[in-house]
Amino acid sequence: MKSSGDSGTSAMSIGALAARFGLATHVLRHWESMGLLHPVRDTGGRRRYGADDLSRVATILMLKEAGLGLDTIRSLTADADRATRHEILRTEAEALRTRIAAARASLEIIEGGLSCEYEDVTQCPNYRRSIAERVGSHVPADGPARCGPSGDLR
Repeated sequence: MKSSGDSGTSAMSIGALAARFGLATHVLRHWESMGLLHPVRDTGGRRRYGADDLSRVATILMLKEAGLGLDTIRSLTADADRATRHEILRTEAEALRTRIAAARASLEIIEGGLSCEYEDVTQCPNYRRSIAERVGSHVPADGPARCGPSGDLR
């Protein structure tokens, strides 16, 4: 699919487009080689980018920020039918939910360490309970419960 050109804005060089998004020009060339961008060429063979290309680059960046890879982005931006697009997005959404759950669990561990008043976090009843759950056995939580400012053993 060729970009239609300017749609009211003047065509930009690869350097101008790259600078507009804070990218290196080789990134745009790579995206073109992957079929993500389709700039028109002027009579000298130079790439020229218009408003449609600006939107496409913004879309690619937004999807990359959402965690999608370039191959997936290409599949989404190609002429994929609605069912194919939805299947790709369902798969990506599930992967994102998994990463979010892992990040939440990591945050809970870190916050537990921050709220623990023990000098050695491995002696914290919270920490010891988490380790016991992971190894599937009971590890006694020795010492007074001083994990958090409110005495919370979370």
